[in-house]
Amino acid sequence: MTLLQAILCGLVSVYGVFDFALGTLYLNRPIFLSAITGLILGDFKTGIIIGATLELFFMGAVSVGAYIPPDVVVGGVVATALAIVNGYSTEIAITLAMPIALFSLAIGNLITITQPFFLKRADYYADKCDAKGVVRIQWTMGLINCARRFILTFLALYFGATAVEAFVNSIPDWVISGMSAAGGLMPAMGFAMLMRMILTKQILPYYFLGFVLAAYLAMPSLGVAILAVIIVMVKFDFLNPNRSETGEMVNSSTSGGGIDDDF
Repeated sequence: MTLLQAILCGLVSVYGVFDFALGTLYLNRPIFLSAITGLILGDFKTGIIIGATLELFFMGAVSVGAYIPPDVVVGGVVATALAIVNGYSTEIAITLAMPIALFSLAIGNLITITQPFFLKRADYYADKCDAKGVVRIQWTMGLINCARRFILTFLALYFGATAVEAFVNSIPDWVISGMSAAGGLMPAMGFAMLMRMILTKQILPYYFLGFVLAAYLAMPSLGVAILAVIIVMVKFDFLNPNRSETGEMVNSSTSGGGIDDDF
């Protein structure tokens, strides 16, 4: 891998960090970052394929409570880049992604030890009513996080390609087969976790409607998604030019169909 490609892939990891600064737009997910990585390395199609597979594999890797998930940013970018450059299969990309993501998480946890120092400085500036000082502290902490992702990605791709290739060649076939089976199982677990959070009695009929359309009527996923958008537009009356949130609130409260009726 050339120096320029390694630097650009490192910047892709930095771009993934900005997801937290922009309001969690899911820019840090492998399905997005792997596609950009593939575009940089001249194989956009493979980047999308690996990114979609890694997205399913890491679907359950979300921060819930005190749980800190593996670093899907560095794991996804590095695994995708190594797979494209060395011609690895998607199964090997999955095999590489998890240990790389866990290693980056471990480095991040070590860096987190320094955060109390910065937080104390932020409190000091806040007591002095120095807003610029607080902003400087926030930017410093953010840049350290970005630098960690960039350095790990750059070093892994520019200096570690040979070591990673030797590591991949030493992996037994049963390990790769096991990771392939796990990759097929993880999407189901991820969907189950998401359904447990969002599935209600009101949403359940639409869930089974989508299942019937896809499984029994062989409707493509895009068609199901388009139909879902149409149902949302009709159900919430988005096409009504006289629609207003204030009017709907008043009507629902006066007709006895308010939010409190759901409890």
